[in-house]
Formats: sequence, structure tokens, C-alpha cells
Amino acid sequence: MTQPVALVAGANGIIGNATAQELRRQGWKVRTLGRQTVADFDSLTVDLTDAASTREALARARDTTHLFYASLSPDPDLAIEANRNAGMLRHLLDGLGAVNAPLQRVVIYQGFKIYGIHLGAVVRTPARENDPPHMPPNLYMAQEEVLRAYAGRASWDYVALRPDVVVGDVIGNPMNIALVVGVFAEISRALGIPLRFPGTARAYRQLVQFTDAGLLARASHWAAITQQAGGEAFNVTNGDVFRWERMWEDVGSHLGLAVASPVPLTLTRHMADKGPLWRELAERHGLVEPDIARLVGWGFGDFIFHTETDVISDVNKIYRFGFSERMDSTASLMGALARLQERKALPTVIF
Repeated sequence: MTQPVALVAGANGIIGNATAQELRRQGWKVRTLGRQTVADFDSLTVDLTDAASTREALARARDTTHLFYASLSPDPDLAIEANRNAGMLRHLLDGLGAVNAPLQRVVIYQGFKIYGIHLGAVVRTPARENDPPHMPPNLYMAQEEVLRAYAGRASWDYVALRPDVVVGDVIGNPMNIALVVGVFAEISRALGIPLRFPGTARAYRQLVQFTDAGLLARASHWAAITQQAGGEAFNVTNGDVFRWERMWEDVGSHLGLAVASPVPLTLTRHMADKGPLWRELAERHGLVEPDIARLVGWGFGDFIFHTETDVISDVNKIYRFGFSERMDSTASLMGALARLQERKALPTVIF
């Protein structure tokens, strides 16, 4: 059997990095693509918003058999966001077509935003893949429209995976909830205050979910090689649900911090003055990133910690199709925090 060749777009992010690592463990040839190189991988450096440079860079990817698309360019204007991200995907597909890459399948990632959670909607839960769409613009809807159009006249097909909040140990990604939690906890420790959930009391008690990055990477490999998955969308989560009320206690216990009742904050404003304190902590503990602004996306934390509706995905479809792995979400978050400590992104404190 010919060795499959993966092109992982967005491999510096939580999803893309975990996927690239997993595919390499599975014996694939893996090439990454993005604005920056990825350590220990053959990397193509390219700005996907530039069609010409994208096509030029893909001359080195003419052997690509599978595309894993985890690139994201967010924007507060939903129409701009949708158009830009659809254009990036289009440029990449055009470039692979121009070099006659023997593409077999595209695996793309869609967050819970596909169900309208970002619009303040009370999403019917558990959310199912065949739930009716909402009024666009939505970047995931725009990207899938591109995929349907291209796949309709090509020999390849695509699979859409729909994780929720992805838990991983990538450093410097603004959508890494483990870093949001870990940095907030260590600043609380340094200030001598208890660990208080920085969201609303209602959000503290809603049922929510995680998707472990490693589990999602294994689901990505499954989606790439499973014939019957072609043309389908699948929710992918750890398979359990939790309330932050319980998870926050587990975080405190894991990190040796007392936990007190929630105090709702707007983290983007309230943590804006904590840069000097984090720099001191970084110097004291020999951390790899002293600039808190490069380490944590407080806006992402604000969104997660102020979501006041249940966020639950129905994962029975992917189980029926053959991927049935589950994971303990508490173990997922605590494991990510421990690995971030090992990598010197977070302090290791003896208590």
C-alpha cells in the first residue's frame, strides 16, 4: 500500500498540531502548512489569503493524498470572517488542483459555532449533525459550501468533524482553555486569593463538554481512512458532560488552591494589568513565555465562562459509524495542565 501523504493546514494550533503528531505516529508522511513553520515537520510557510503565493508554495505538496484543514482567521465581523475563511480554503484547493495532487479526502473542522451558539441562541441539545442551519454568515457554512462545490466536480470527498472546546497543550494558541485556566489560577495564587470562577453563577452550573485534542486527532485519522465516512459530518467530543462548578473544584485540588464562589469578570479588561506580574512569575519559574498577551486569549475565556446555556453534542452518529473512543474530561484538562507545567508554560508549584 502506498504511504498516504497528509497536508495539515494550521498545524501550530491545538487541533492541527495534535493531528500532525498522530498521523506521523500512524506512519503517514506529514507536511504542515501555515504562517509559521512547525518544529520537526516539513513545513510550507504561506499566507492562505494570498492565492498566488499559496499556489506557488504548493508546488512542494504535489504528492498530497489527504488534506486536514484546521486553519482559522477569526474576525468580529461575521461576514468578513466567513468570506475570508472560505477564500483561504478555496486558494488551498485551487493550489492542490493546479499541481494535480492525488487528493482522496479532505477532513475539515467545525466548532459548536455551526449550531449558532455564538449568536446567543439557545441551541437545542444534544445538538445533532442534521439540525437545521441558522441564517448565515457563518464561516463553517461558507467553507462547507466551497467543499461541496469543489468535491462535486473532483475525485475526492470530505468529512466534517465538529469538536467543541478543544483541550490540548499547545502554547500560544488563543483558544487553549487549559492555558486560560492555568494562567488565571497561577495569578490567583500569586495574589494570595482563592480560585474563583470568573464567569456567571448560571454558567457555573450549566452542562458543558470538552473534546480532547488527542482524541480528536485519532478521530481525524479514522475520518481519513474510513470509506463510509465520506460526505458526512460528525460531532466529536469526549462523550461526557460536566458543570464548571465541579470541574473548578477539581482544578483547585489539582493545583493546590482553595476554591471560593464565582465572581463574574470580563477577563479582557480585568486581566489587562497582569502582564508585569506574569513576567515576574515567568522569570522566577523559568517559563518559556513571559508575555501574557502571547500566551492567553482572555476573550476566549470570556466566551466560555459566560455561556449560560447547556452545550451538549449528540455523538451517537460517529459511534454508529465506528469511532467509539471516549475520554474523561476531568482527566483531559488535568493532563493538559500537567503537560503545560512540564513544558514550562505554567509554573510547577509544590504544595
